[in-house]
Amino acid sequence: MSSQSAATIRSRYVEQAASDLEENRRRQQQLTEEMRVLKQEEALLTDILSLTERFAPTPPAQEWKEGAAGGSGRRSRGAGGRDGGDVKPARGKSPSPLLGDLLAELLGTSTEPRAAKDLRAELMAKHPERTPTPQVVRNTLESLVAKGRLRRHKERRSVLYTLVPSRTR
Repeated sequence: MSSQSAATIRSRYVEQAASDLEENRRRQQQLTEEMRVLKQEEALLTDILSLTERFAPTPPAQEWKEGAAGGSGRRSRGAGGRDGGDVKPARGKSPSPLLGDLLAELLGTSTEPRAAKDLRAELMAKHPERTPTPQVVRNTLESLVAKGRLRRHKERRSVLYTLVPSRTR
């Protein structure tokens, strides 16, 4: 084998190895992104399960009854009571505030824009019974932005939020 053909073979091996390495790194990056998305889905599904466990199931609806006037005027008794009105919390328990209200309250105590991560940490410190995932906090903040209750600010790669004063809403 001549030195020229050996150099050609070596060059092909180097080229193939470099190409394989590039493909390997691209695939690793793709899998890392897929794992990130799966972890977010897992956190969201875990939150959903924890919410469903936190709230007692509603009692099954009572059998359908004919209305007092006869005919097909049907009513059922659900969790709201005889008149189907608003569901009231059990005695001695007050309803827990909505996550959006708690986040807006935290933003109202600061004049500086705040990151979702910081708001979540403060929320969990002040309300240890509340353990929303970072994704749930971000989704709630974005919902408040869409409703005009918050403003979103971007600084480099960070997204920060401030409360919109009530008089401009």
